Amino acid sequence: MSSGEIKLTVMPVGKFEASLSWLLFDPARVVGTRQEPHKAAPWVDVPVHSVLIQHPEGNLLWDTGLPRDWETKWAPTGLTDYWPVVAEEQEWFDSRLKQAGVETGDIDFLVFSHLHWDHAGNGWMFNGTDAKVVCSQAEYEGAFGFEGYCDGPFIRSDYGELPFETVQEDTEILPGVTLLQTPGHTWGTMSLQVDLPDTGTMIFTSDAIFLGDNFGPPTVTPGIVHDSQKWLASVEKIRTIAERTDATVIFGHDAEQAKRMRSAPDYYT
Repeated sequence: MSSGEIKLTVMPVGKFEASLSWLLFDPARVVGTRQEPHKAAPWVDVPVHSVLIQHPEGNLLWDTGLPRDWETKWAPTGLTDYWPVVAEEQEWFDSRLKQAGVETGDIDFLVFSHLHWDHAGNGWMFNGTDAKVVCSQAEYEGAFGFEGYCDGPFIRSDYGELPFETVQEDTEILPGVTLLQTPGHTWGTMSLQVDLPDTGTMIFTSDAIFLGDNFGPPTVTPGIVHDSQKWLASVEKIRTIAERTDATVIFGHDAEQAKRMRSAPDYYT
């Protein structure tokens, strides 16, 4: 990589399995009918990824993926049977960092799209590092606004000791790398826009848009949404930016798209 080049690596970090109804509330696919009153929504693969951006002005990591000890860590939530994790040894987050030749101390910017357990599950690994840790202000207020071990898929030990800095607006955190405010899935979900010299613009939606089928058109809401009106506004915001910039839109958990993506050890420039 030359000194002025941006190198973007998509790191698949395992998957979980779940009912499609969590991701896509499409009545034709997930709701029973008079003729099929006991119809069940299909279970699908839900891949998870982190993004490593090696930039002339610093290394940025977008999300930290699923934890190895997910079953123990998630047990108190009572939700382990809804989202069981599947990962090969080489897919775990720490294995992906080693494959990339990067250690936690090499990360200058650690940015969380939001603080759910599949995006912040290894945030604790950066406790005590010098990384600038960033999430949206709204997400910070919500994710620290409860008492006890967890609030659904927010587990305080994943992120609770990190020294957060927050942003409230769309923010260019590095030249060509912009954090987009796209709330709705959670209080302060963000998306990531990266303008690459060769590839062009890429937008990583995280859970602002789970699947291409959510994006449409027509737009189809997911089963997990904190604020449906903000969610819809965020989808249209992403669509507007994508059309203006001719961007490639990478959805948060789209198994079919993941098969077609260039991923580690390959990269985008």
